[in-house]
Amino acid sequence: MKADQATQLRLLAVQAIDSSLDRLAARRRNLPELAEIDKLSSRLSASNDDLVRVSTELRDLGRSQQKLDDEVDLVRARAARDQKRLDSGQITSSRELENLQAEITSLARRQNALEDETLGLMEVIEGLQTRAGVIRADQERLEAELAAASGSRDTAFAEIDKETAARRGERDAIVATLPADLLSLYERLRVSSAGVGAARLVRRRCEGCHLELSGADLRDVAAAAPDEVVRCEECRRILVRTAESGL
Repeated sequence: MKADQATQLRLLAVQAIDSSLDRLAARRRNLPELAEIDKLSSRLSASNDDLVRVSTELRDLGRSQQKLDDEVDLVRARAARDQKRLDSGQITSSRELENLQAEITSLARRQNALEDETLGLMEVIEGLQTRAGVIRADQERLEAELAAASGSRDTAFAEIDKETAARRGERDAIVATLPADLLSLYERLRVSSAGVGAARLVRRRCEGCHLELSGADLRDVAAAAPDEVVRCEECRRILVRTAESGL
């Protein structure tokens, strides 16, 4: 394959741009803000789950409290009816009076037990309501931090994308001047060689694989015509000769 020295140097310029684009893409993928957003999103999701559990428990306890309140109302109503009968003077049987008084006493004990149970339940509910308030406050803080991290990410994305677009424009301009066969070879090598398809030969060392060429390989490269596209015998990348090659 033939390509004059100026064309090979332009290929090196494309390689430099491609390496820059790869770094920009890696920077975009690995922004610290992305890890922070993932962490905050995970914490917010866990917080939402906690709030759902607390809210569900509060609803269940609320139903239990309502059931207790209804039962207390029934006991009070029944005790009031019994007390009214007792106070009416219409009951003359001593045994019936004793039974009614015993029922009123039993209802009073039942009411006290229900009210104690209600008070205990209310304490649990109050604790859960406090917990829900803490969770909501934590969610507000996490949402604010998430919004800030997302804004920072978007700003960084915009800067990276702007620089990427500029570099792609530079690349397109140079690529348009390269022979199709040389460009095709370069692209294939980039895919198979960790993003580096062309490398400079500097002081007898390939900058692609960073290995020094053997004496025989150096003699072959030095003997090749200036417009011959040579390859590194170690990594097979396109090897571009310059004044610094040490040939």
